[in-house]
Amino acid sequence: MSNLPPVTKALLIINGVVFLLQFLLGSQLFFPFMLWPLGGASAGGMSFMPWQLVSYGFLHAGMFHLLFNMLVLYMFGAPLEYTWGQRRFLTYFLVCVVGAGLCQLVVVSWSLAQGGLPYPTLGASGGVFGVLLAFGMLFPNHRVMLLIPPIPMKARTLVIALGVIELIAGISGTRSGVAHFAHLGGMLFGWLLIQQWRGRPPFSRRPRGGGGGNVRRF
Repeated sequence: MSNLPPVTKALLIINGVVFLLQFLLGSQLFFPFMLWPLGGASAGGMSFMPWQLVSYGFLHAGMFHLLFNMLVLYMFGAPLEYTWGQRRFLTYFLVCVVGAGLCQLVVVSWSLAQGGLPYPTLGASGGVFGVLLAFGMLFPNHRVMLLIPPIPMKARTLVIALGVIELIAGISGTRSGVAHFAHLGGMLFGWLLIQQWRGRPPFSRRPRGGGGGNVRRF
């Protein structure tokens, strides 16, 4: 990990340490930091608190959950941090985590209002899916290799395929227990932030004055 940029390395270490604490101390101790639906306490769960929109993204439900998210962050986060710099990459990752949490909060709160059970959401997947989206936008023709199945494809193709799969799975309700709309929310908020940075729709900025000037794109 010595060649990793500092923010990516810190995120990997923090997630690993927090998971170790979950294992040693028990996950129940971390219930207040998981993302709970609005009205969760009155339905037998716990109350939603604003900090949960960030803290849930550093907790994981199991070793495979952690390893998958950290592997993706390791593979795709470092190139983004080298491209953007530390501050912009950290901002982007946290925006994706919060955006994913907001989308998931709407879904689980609606489900609870329809008579569902209160359950918490946890995991860095929203931020990780945002990282994948950004990599696909910045390096669309870069070829990546899937682990299962081992098929090479362009990064742009991978991102589109993942988005379609998550949307279908979320609407159909398959793979219960997976926060598909949090994944989609991370991608959505990541796309919006990149569009805002680029000054593109829906955040188009009119150039000042008559000339085009120098415009930095990424």
